[in-house]
Amino acid sequence: MTTGVTSLGHQQRLLVMPDDGAVAVVALIDQASGELRLKQFKLQSEAIEAALLRAKERGVRVRVMLNPHTSGGDRWNDQAFDRLQGWGMEVAWTSESFPVTHEKSIVFDNSAALIATFNLSDKYFTETRDYGVVTYAQAAVDQVIAGFEADWQRSFFAPDLSVGLVWSSAHSRGQMARIIDSAQRTLWVQHPKFVDAVILDRLISARERGVKVRVLCGGKHGISDWDIYDTFSSLRVLERFGVKVRRQKHLKLHAKLILVDGSAAQIGSMNIDRSAFDLRRELGIETDAPEVVARCVELFSYDWQQAEKYHAPDPLDPTLHEEGELPPDPHFIHD
Repeated sequence: MTTGVTSLGHQQRLLVMPDDGAVAVVALIDQASGELRLKQFKLQSEAIEAALLRAKERGVRVRVMLNPHTSGGDRWNDQAFDRLQGWGMEVAWTSESFPVTHEKSIVFDNSAALIATFNLSDKYFTETRDYGVVTYAQAAVDQVIAGFEADWQRSFFAPDLSVGLVWSSAHSRGQMARIIDSAQRTLWVQHPKFVDAVILDRLISARERGVKVRVLCGGKHGISDWDIYDTFSSLRVLERFGVKVRRQKHLKLHAKLILVDGSAAQIGSMNIDRSAFDLRRELGIETDAPEVVARCVELFSYDWQQAEKYHAPDPLDPTLHEEGELPPDPHFIHD
């Protein structure tokens, strides 16, 4: 893990998958002494579940909220729900106010919060490029706690947008647009899904004002049939305006990272997607900690060099959609 300090003096730690693996998250859980709050889209890791059990056995209060089903109806968390509940933990499904809770957060002892792009599932610890930021800024930690408690109690939550967090369902589009608009020299985007006209317009506007824009996508891999049209079309439009587009294949791309001028980054659970902005519960974080951003730049640069130039196929010609793609994986979907 990489440790850095933001311009406001707040410590942050960066987790990188698959480099740091499940052991990094387990180590954080094993340090908890008072309370753990987990809100997760997907929990399918024996190592994480065992760490939660150890925490409970040493007297830590463990509360877990799991998303009940994906937008396609798959119920991935039923086994984990039953297992944790059988161990005597406090477990609940996420709030019915959102069709999907895609947030991936853990709060440790009211003093630190992990905000991640990865699910707590072995696939995301071993096969995908993903990131997570642990923040020790008390104002930010308190906001993650407030969001957890509101969803736990099924009450309304109005986030404080001044503490460096990025929230859906009401605010994340504007927050993402703001950081894109701030780019003056370079804008590097590592996202799998492009299904929002506002963000597409902002990326093109950045290129038109002279910003060097790079997009690392994952091609079709993990994109649902109903999102292929927008994603392919958006990538084709970006390319026409001079954005450099490459497809990542050496690792499955699940990260949601935006790097601005090599000095600031936004990392979070939300895809560039209308549903992520408008309907789902999502959470991200901004950072300008030099060490954290430098590590993100290093990783993006490495992934960029490993990737290949990508010209998205015509979305209306399915005969071309599989060319050069990774093998389909029904359990790897960008919800």
